[in-house]
Amino acid sequence: MSRSYKKSPVCTDHTSPRTKWAKRQAAKAVRRHDGFIENGRSYRKLFCSWNICDYRFYQTKEKAVFEWEKDVRLQSGFSKERMLRNWEKFYRRK
Repeated sequence: MSRSYKKSPVCTDHTSPRTKWAKRQAAKAVRRHDGFIENGRSYRKLFCSWNICDYRFYQTKEKAVFEWEKDVRLQSGFSKERMLRNWEKFYRRK
């Protein structure tokens, strides 16, 4: 099992159905292009990469704990240990 962790606590929307659809559209645009595509990264000019991954959330562990302590609704729904496990699941582990 891998022991590597993310270098920065970031969560993106790579798993949403919209992202999968956008990746399929990008692949179709490259395959159906009539002109010559040079070697390297020139295929990126055919489809905007911002349409594939729009959302990027950054949250440190301290900020997550601070928000949990501040919000009464979160405290009633989650224990502190469960909140920390969720933070590690989405922001820390690969």
